[in-house]
Amino acid sequence: MDQVPGSPQKPQDAQGNDGLPGCYRHPDRPTGIRCTRCDKPICPECMVSASVGFQCPDCVRGGSGTGHAPQATAPRTIAGGTIAADPRLVTKILLGLNLAVFVAVLATGDELVNRLDLLGLAFDPGRGELVGVAEGEWYRLLTAMFLHQQIAHIAFNMLSLWWLGPPLEAALGRLRFLALYLLSGLGGSALSYLLAAQNQPSLGASGAIFGLLGATAILLRRLNYDMKPVLILLGLNLVFTFLWPNIAWQAHVGGLVVGAAVAFGMVHAPRDRRTLVQAATCVVALLAVGAVVWVRTVGLVA
Repeated sequence: MDQVPGSPQKPQDAQGNDGLPGCYRHPDRPTGIRCTRCDKPICPECMVSASVGFQCPDCVRGGSGTGHAPQATAPRTIAGGTIAADPRLVTKILLGLNLAVFVAVLATGDELVNRLDLLGLAFDPGRGELVGVAEGEWYRLLTAMFLHQQIAHIAFNMLSLWWLGPPLEAALGRLRFLALYLLSGLGGSALSYLLAAQNQPSLGASGAIFGLLGATAILLRRLNYDMKPVLILLGLNLVFTFLWPNIAWQAHVGGLVVGAAVAFGMVHAPRDRRTLVQAATCVVALLAVGAVVWVRTVGLVA
């Protein structure tokens, strides 16, 4: 849906379903946050971090009519990222990568899948040797995140990415959103490697998608939005995770936990140490993934 500019003069006319006013630039997005200068309601995409609270893009550019001079610093998202002209760029790139790998799988068959899927330790008759993460093929933890074999599987994951990705990318910024996505996917791969059967291959972006779902819940809580829709969606997805056959629940749970933890560190980091805390959060998450993989590998090769 195309974005329609709202009316800065009467933002209270655009009411959301939960009774909150709509953002003055995006009336279809109810929000409980207001600009500290002009008091216009602003959504995550329009929030610009200020010394106290958040400001709207108009006030940052000095165009609010209040007589204030423009700020010297660049506009920032709620997590401290730079506000981008296209808040969907990274989401589009991730979609493109997943679709490109899917087309490659259709063209090459099982050969590409066998070399890129998540596999702990198994004997490959074609190569006559043991293969898998335990044999040093750690890249499988990453490549499995972009691998799909069934149309229904990739369709569900990509629709979820398109729905969850842009709001998070707008709220966090491109680099932080990319870090969230990759770490969530790695978290799902690590837990699968730890708990699933080592000769059972798994693949898909579901771990990363569950990480985005957990991050969405954290962001909504930070903004004091209504949590019911996302909690219901999360609950339904968890029910399907454990009741539907042939689903790697380990990847879903691992991605959810890592995604929520990383998002919490990003949106709750103190303003004066925000970059340091956010970087430390990502490093700790990556080290935790590495520790899980190392412990499992030692247990397998010992």
